[in-house]
Amino acid sequence: MIIASQKRKENIAEYLIYMWHIEDLIRANGFDMDKIRRNVIDRFELTPPQKREMEEWYESLIDMMRREGITSSGHLQINNNILNQLVQLHQALLKDPSFPEYTAEFYKTLPFIVELRSKAGDNQVGEIETCFTALYGMLLMRLQKKELTDSTRDAIAQISNFIATLSKNFHLDEEDKLFRHDDEPQPVK
Repeated sequence: MIIASQKRKENIAEYLIYMWHIEDLIRANGFDMDKIRRNVIDRFELTPPQKREMEEWYESLIDMMRREGITSSGHLQINNNILNQLVQLHQALLKDPSFPEYTAEFYKTLPFIVELRSKAGDNQVGEIETCFTALYGMLLMRLQKKELTDSTRDAIAQISNFIATLSKNFHLDEEDKLFRHDDEPQPVK
């Protein structure tokens, strides 16, 4: 919750990946608050009010996951909403000729996205979600101390660069600093 708030303010991509990880942590602990307390919350040095706040945060996430029917897989609607915002921004940036660097970064990433979709056998997943799934998968591989091939490292590096660019633009857009507000959208310099 404390980490999530900080990530949300600073880097929307890290926030989304963190929240996917929290969903999986909740699942791994069987939606059991006692286990979450022991395995997650107690590992932090928190004051009693901070500990209670974190417990309430996990309890609310557990409740949302149950109500939304994502106890075995899937993502919370609040996380899907952020992903959808990123997709909409991505589409707007691609359509706007004022963002050639963004478009170039996307087209450098596209072959990796196509390859990942092909390997997964799922062409229905959008480009941005495919990128986040790859980044999250890489996080899980690192946590499991699995080796990455050079080609996987190269793909993840390019996807990371692209998503970092999208994330930076997302925060500029939130601050109303991405587009100028005249007849033609222009990047704010």
